[in-house]
Amino acid sequence: MNTRQLRGVQAHASGLNAETQAAKVLEGVGLEVLARRRRTPIGEIDLIVADAEWVIAVEVKQRKTLKESAEALSQKQSQRLLAAFDYVLSVRPEWGRPNTRFDLVVVDQKGRTRRIQDALRAF
Repeated sequence: MNTRQLRGVQAHASGLNAETQAAKVLEGVGLEVLARRRRTPIGEIDLIVADAEWVIAVEVKQRKTLKESAEALSQKQSQRLLAAFDYVLSVRPEWGRPNTRFDLVVVDQKGRTRRIQDALRAF
């Protein structure tokens, strides 16, 4: 395996770990994980979580710092994620709740997390 492939494998494993950590944080505040890595024809959503009132799509970003993680979500990716979320809700109507939003969970190199609620409203 060359260096580039090794970095890709490490990044994939790191991303999976960050998603697992984010799921634990969200479950810790009473949210149920409905889906992980939900693939759609438009794109993949890292997590879909819900409680009685909300169904929430969650993007997880991990970088060296929390600030870098938060800045890693581009406007183009945000648009694609919102469209993917609309698609999921159209094919899984049983996941519908009175309210929807898109959160961002950022993870830094040391494993610290921060949840940014309603992160895509600005886009």
